[in-house]
Amino acid sequence: MLTHAAYTWPDHHAGTALKNGKEILFQGFNWESHKYNWWENLESKVGEIAKAGFTSVWLPPPTHSFSPQGYTPQNLYSLNTNYGSEHHLKALLAKMKQHKLRSMADIVINHRVGTTQGRGGIYNRFDGIPLSWDEHAVTSDTGGLGNRKTGAIFQGFPNIDHTQDFVRKDIIGWLRWLRHNVGFEDFRFDFAKGFSAKYVKEYIEAAKPLFCVGEYWDSCNYRGSSLDYNQDSHRQRIINWIDGTGQLSAAFDFTTKGILQEAVKGEFWRLRDGQGKPPGVMGWWPSRSVTFVDNHDTGSTQAHWPFPSDHIMEGYAYILTHPGIPTVFYDHLFEWGNSIRNQIAKLIDVRKREGIESRSSVRILEAKQNLYSAIIGDKVCMKIGSASWCPSASHTQWELATSGHNYAVWRKQ
Repeated sequence: MLTHAAYTWPDHHAGTALKNGKEILFQGFNWESHKYNWWENLESKVGEIAKAGFTSVWLPPPTHSFSPQGYTPQNLYSLNTNYGSEHHLKALLAKMKQHKLRSMADIVINHRVGTTQGRGGIYNRFDGIPLSWDEHAVTSDTGGLGNRKTGAIFQGFPNIDHTQDFVRKDIIGWLRWLRHNVGFEDFRFDFAKGFSAKYVKEYIEAAKPLFCVGEYWDSCNYRGSSLDYNQDSHRQRIINWIDGTGQLSAAFDFTTKGILQEAVKGEFWRLRDGQGKPPGVMGWWPSRSVTFVDNHDTGSTQAHWPFPSDHIMEGYAYILTHPGIPTVFYDHLFEWGNSIRNQIAKLIDVRKREGIESRSSVRILEAKQNLYSAIIGDKVCMKIGSASWCPSASHTQWELATSGHNYAVWRKQ
């Protein structure tokens, strides 16, 4: 089952935010945000985001990119992007710091778009910009003169060869600049499947972000279009990646998302695994599980793997009351109306007031077709699903803390 070993925290600052277990993340953008003076828009909302109880805001890639969303980087040292100017970005980061909100940079280092055609007529040279690499920085399986990839290939672009000493030295210099000069405190590693986790470990140890999360996204286990009940091999692959980072990074819990969005359709039995635990990464290693309902890829206008829109609040009632490190998506907080925003805020308030943390215990009471219920820690009880249910009053007096369509949360009186 679980393969990771006990871990002693290093004495430097890398990853220290993982220790307290109180993180609540906010994804501060969607796929269309580049169209809307985004740094200024977010700056106007910083006070509200901080008041809601978030600890860190994941921002889109902050550096110059070939595509407007930021995920095909070119000049890594230019902070002028479609999201706004360097001036507006730094104003946003300064305001976040005033409100004790950490800023998370989206780190896209699996691939890079060249400025000049090199070997094979491919744009695999980076002439005329900082980090002016040649074809040796690009993997041989994506048109370069470097070594083979140490992970999955991101198709259509030159993939960076992290086995090269000069490449890692340059990336470390850039990450330290983002961390210590620009002022980003946290990192999110994009397309983490693309290169060995040992390089993520090296980069974290060198740049010392306070919190890191990796996007290790591969497909859940399906039979045809039907999701398998047992997703142990899927969550084990994510856990192996976390282990490969020296346990310094958390990872997005794609296993929990995949199971939860099937469960809310009336298959809540999926939310208890064969050992009676939550069935995602959360059930095996909650302090490294970053849970979420949707993001800019799965939801927004891309909608690659969307959560059922009429069950969004059941999803949030689950992740915001459970262990792991929950993430709220921009669209749900700011674009789905005041009712959804207020419901999410109430769930966050319960989480903070009742002391639910990433390592809180879970005792699953029911997991059947139309009902899931659990006690988290010793102060919170919750249910989701269409069945009517409330906690037994035989030993503990529970009072309703918040509720909505097909969910309810109680606290101890």
